[in-house]
Amino acid sequence: MNVPADLRYAKTHEWIRQEGDVVTIGITDHAQAELTDIVYAEPPKVGAEVKAGATAAVVESVKAASDIYSPLSGVVSEVNDALTSNPALLNTDPFGQGWIFKIKASDPSEIDALLTPESYTAQIGQ
Repeated sequence: MNVPADLRYAKTHEWIRQEGDVVTIGITDHAQAELTDIVYAEPPKVGAEVKAGATAAVVESVKAASDIYSPLSGVVSEVNDALTSNPALLNTDPFGQGWIFKIKASDPSEIDALLTPESYTAQIGQ
């Protein structure tokens, strides 16, 4: 299972990539494998305020609908419109083109509470 070393992880299987004051958020390879074929994705609205640990998006697979939680608090600055027409990007490229949304983090210190790649790997039993 792919666990990139340059990311931080939430216990609920979301990842973040920090680039300056913008944080990109998506789901992990482990999460997409558990969900199987993702057929629908509903990201948050641009301008929406999200809270760390609260539901920010929803994805539906052939198995079930699943909430996607924001690992950090902030304001949504961008969403991945490609997921509307191609939600399978979450399965095929979860750490790349399958990102879900970007935020301007309101409390960057929240990153310290997220899992390191090593901790996340231990959590999923790899």
